Amino acid sequence: MADITSKEKFDLKKFIKDISKHRGRHTELVTVYIPAGYDINKVVNQLQQEQGTATNIKSSATRKNVIDALERMIQHLRLFKQTPPNGLAAFSGNVSEQEGKSDLQVYSLEPPVPLNVRIYRCDKLFITEPLEGMVETKEVYGLVVLDNRDANFAVLKGKAIIHLRKTHSEVPGKMRAGGQSAPRFARLREGAAKEHYKKIADYMTELFLGLEGLKGILIGGPSITVNNFMQKDYVTGDLKKKIIAQKDLSYTGEFGVQELVDRSQDVLAAEELAEEKAIMQRFFNLLSTKPGMVSYGALQTEEALKMGAVETLLLSENLDPAVIEKFEEEAEKVGTEVKIISTDSREGVQLKEMGKIAAILRFSIDN
Repeated sequence: MADITSKEKFDLKKFIKDISKHRGRHTELVTVYIPAGYDINKVVNQLQQEQGTATNIKSSATRKNVIDALERMIQHLRLFKQTPPNGLAAFSGNVSEQEGKSDLQVYSLEPPVPLNVRIYRCDKLFITEPLEGMVETKEVYGLVVLDNRDANFAVLKGKAIIHLRKTHSEVPGKMRAGGQSAPRFARLREGAAKEHYKKIADYMTELFLGLEGLKGILIGGPSITVNNFMQKDYVTGDLKKKIIAQKDLSYTGEFGVQELVDRSQDVLAAEELAEEKAIMQRFFNLLSTKPGMVSYGALQTEEALKMGAVETLLLSENLDPAVIEKFEEEAEKVGTEVKIISTDSREGVQLKEMGKIAAILRFSIDN
């Protein structure tokens, strides 16, 4: 997926938030996604057919709302000579909060990256998942679940688990075949286990080393197996530095991967918070040692931003959305990175208390 700018991401998040607040009393809100390159006239024809089907809805109120929403959508789509380059996401329906009153609205946008899904749906709410996927973080975590028999590899991207590979070992079971001595059988098991662990380490290197956006690796499985694997030098130093958690799991396979993610929520939250704390600590260190390299407060920071002096803009999540939008727009003009800082850390609370807006500068503007 192509990169989107911070302003595009903010605008898209705001759009999603605005349409997500609407609820229909029945399945009467219409969502349409038209993929890039798809003939918009075919969608109009489909919606006209759906109008005919909607006449069979038993409830007169629901029937009217669905037919009206489809008509409004059809009228809106006819305004386009062709599908926009990145496709189109459109939503229509009666969004009135008062029963018996009509407030028929239609919303649409061309997304910042090409749509690759085609959707038509009537539901109690507008469907936003395809748009939400565009604003998810590109940061990923590697996932490894292993026991003596198998190993599964996946990545966690946003909230999605993407399974990559699984492997099976040749480690014999605990029962030895007739005629085998116990020492020989133990050696066979030990040798096969080493080969299994080496294969896991090789796959980790292949799948995760150099993976763009890799924030860390989570490993899980029976604690004895995980400890045996980690205590040896199967994993290279560069990759071992990326391992941020080991979890004792009840399951293996794909169920184990999900359990690993569930049990690592504390680690994942701490990682996100640690990144915020690091950027804020950098700000406070500069404030105490090189005060000309930072600014804080709305007026001073806005002035520095317009000068093109801001490297990283720090905005508290407690700011009014309109203020965030205004600063995002200015930041986009001058290629400034924007960080939205939560109040879950002491540093985030300090930012809130000192005006909610601050910046790390590219060059000193201290007079």
